[in-house]
Amino acid sequence: MGGSYLIAGRNVSSHYLAITTLATVGLGAFAISKRIKSKKPNTPPINASSADEEAFIKEFLKHAEEEEKKK
Repeated sequence: MGGSYLIAGRNVSSHYLAITTLATVGLGAFAISKRIKSKKPNTPPINASSADEEAFIKEFLKHAEEEEKKK
């Protein structure tokens, strides 16, 4: 094995530091990827024939979500 480092009054082997570093980077990347995916809503596209119909659908969905949050 390699040398060891004195951290907080304890001897820590270099391979423990390497494993800890890799685990921390891996968990950080995993957490970031999960956070980014959760911000995207999973709603289907609105296929409206006119702008008025699309506005009505969006307004209806907005009111439905507000009522659902109240319950």
